[in-house]
Parts: sequence; structure tokens; C-alpha cells
Amino acid sequence: MADRIIFVCTLLLAGVYFWATAQIPSLELGDPLGPKAFPRMLGVGLLIGAAMLLAEILRDRKKPKPADAEAASKRLESHHWVVVAVVAWTALYIALFEPLGFLLATTGYLLGLTSCFNRGRHLMNVLTCLLFTAISYFAFTQLLGVNLARGILPF
Repeated sequence: MADRIIFVCTLLLAGVYFWATAQIPSLELGDPLGPKAFPRMLGVGLLIGAAMLLAEILRDRKKPKPADAEAASKRLESHHWVVVAVVAWTALYIALFEPLGFLLATTGYLLGLTSCFNRGRHLMNVLTCLLFTAISYFAFTQLLGVNLARGILPF
């Protein structure tokens, strides 16, 4: 049941995302792809992910469920708080993105998630968060020329 909910939410998110992308004004000068190209690619990625999930749902529907599947399903349903916690953590990240800036907000956000889902691997979690944030910051600011939120840091 959770996979169906995720599928529907992904479709809704993709629809809202495509609508929001359509609201971006088009400029006739400059980049021939325009400012809508990257958001559209992300929207297509959402739809591809939803299609893959739908294929998995349909494939699993044909398989007979073992007796332990009911117990596993009940265990999965008892962990809805994890989804609520991730949504709340993401909302906090969005709220702090501008005041703290990309580097601090993203590092804190990823560190919180990796600490929760990859417990006990502190060094790997810290290195992953720092490297991902630094590489994505460099890619966006230097390679793509995107200005990211500076926040409280001077750069």
C-alpha cells in the first residue's frame, strides 16, 4: 500500500512541478534552451521514477505473497513516523536554506538524514555530506553559473 501512495504522490509532485515550470518566464535572448530546460529534465526524471515504481507494483502484484508478507506489511505500516520525520526535516531545511545558505543548510540536512539512516558510520556520514555539498556547490556555482544562497558565510 505504501508503494501506491508514493506513486500517487510522485505523480502529483510531477504535475505541480511541471505547472510551476510553465510559470517561469521565457527569455528570447541568451541560452537557446532557456531557464525551463533543467526543471523540465527534473520533472521528466520524476515521471521516469514513477513509471519504474508502477512497473514494480504491477510485477509484484503477479507474485504470490508468502505468509511472512503480512507481518512485514504490518511492520512497514508501523514506521510511518519515519516518513513524517523526513518531511518535517525537509521542511526545516527549506526554511533554513536562505538564512543559513546552501553550504551550511545542505550539510546539516544531509548529516541529519545520513545519521538516521546510516547509524554508527559517523566518519563516512560526515565525509559523504561534506563531499556532496562541496562538489554540488562547485558544480552549480562554477560550472553552471548558478548563484546559491550565501547565508551567513562570506562566500
